[in-house]
Amino acid sequence: MQLTIEKLVYGGDGLARLPADEQGRNKAVFLPFVLEGETVEASLLEQKRGFARARAENILQASPLRIAAKCPYFGECGGCHYQHTAYAHQLEIKATILKENLRRIAKIELDTDLIVHPSPEWNYRNRARLQVRTEPQFALGYYKFNSHEVLPVEQCPISSPLINRVLAAVWLLGRAGRIGPGIQEIEFFANADDSELLLQLHVADIRRQAAIQVGEEMRSVLPEAAGISILRKSPGHGSESEQIVALGAGSFAYKTQRASYRVSHGSFFQVNRHLVDELVETVTEGQSGDVALDLYAGAGLFSTVVSRTFAQVIAVESSPTARTDLAHNSPSNVRAVPKTTEQFLEGVADKLRPNFVVVDPPRSGLGETVVRRLAGLGAGRMVYVSCDPATLSRDLAGLLGAGYRIQQAHVVDLFPQTYHVESVFHLVR
Repeated sequence: MQLTIEKLVYGGDGLARLPADEQGRNKAVFLPFVLEGETVEASLLEQKRGFARARAENILQASPLRIAAKCPYFGECGGCHYQHTAYAHQLEIKATILKENLRRIAKIELDTDLIVHPSPEWNYRNRARLQVRTEPQFALGYYKFNSHEVLPVEQCPISSPLINRVLAAVWLLGRAGRIGPGIQEIEFFANADDSELLLQLHVADIRRQAAIQVGEEMRSVLPEAAGISILRKSPGHGSESEQIVALGAGSFAYKTQRASYRVSHGSFFQVNRHLVDELVETVTEGQSGDVALDLYAGAGLFSTVVSRTFAQVIAVESSPTARTDLAHNSPSNVRAVPKTTEQFLEGVADKLRPNFVVVDPPRSGLGETVVRRLAGLGAGRMVYVSCDPATLSRDLAGLLGAGYRIQQAHVVDLFPQTYHVESVFHLVR
């Protein structure tokens, strides 16, 4: 069928309309790797009650903004979504999608400028997690788009130069038969100046001695590997893993212009190696006072800097690994709290009166209970760091209904070539 793309939506897809059905309804259909205004010849892949999914087989009328993708795997690999248009246009797409989500979900029309912080568009990622297959032959790669089939990948233009050099070295090991069965995934995490990295190997049922042998093989050809951690899924614990081997260092120092952070195997840290300082500055610049809260604090990215202008900072983090790093990175006026944000707020709602609150929740956002308890704290200033426009919009609706207003709005583009939208909203009341 022939379809015309009306607009792009969050998730990387373009939205078109199917021909009217018997009731006169034009069902929405979603297609990846297209651009607004294009006419495509498409194959229908899936029909649901309220929408359909399709694939563009031919571009009949291309957008003037369409370009050739840099990566040979683009379109097959599930990692990138926008390589078929120039970076300046990608930023426009993300700003438009963010505003549309605010308008549709929260009924918010921004009355302040949306400030966009661009990134170098290639080699920006400091972390990559790839799948390993040893049968029928060795392969290292990402999942194919909308699939759990592994696409062999020998280079990744959005990953750092060091990660790409290490990918090449691991391919050589694999082709030489020096990576045996049982290795399922390898995660690479490079430091700030791209000089060393930590590796995590996720394995299936493998003997400890065999795991050690694989780790030693990798260390022999990867002088940049500061440490290698080998993890096996814990039986009966869902997705939880246990470390069975640790070789070399368990952490390294991630040094930015503003601070040095200890980051361990398995700790969350921002993946864009170029924009860490700019993100921290966007969140913390000009903030000072007596008490600040850093909720979903991770390894202390924000609280470490906020502590310099506040008498006391309370940093809340539930992950044991990240919390250990948080405690290490925190100066004496930062109190690291080992709780979920929900647990913490439930216990302090009637007692704590912070001047300033930073929230950096996961993709699921804050949720109604946390929004209500945050509003009850009475903080005059709050910064919401979001990686999902839909849950951000839902939560902002609740916070604005509780008396906050938007003072600043930013897009900090931590994920060029992908649909992901990282935003920072400054709220005051």
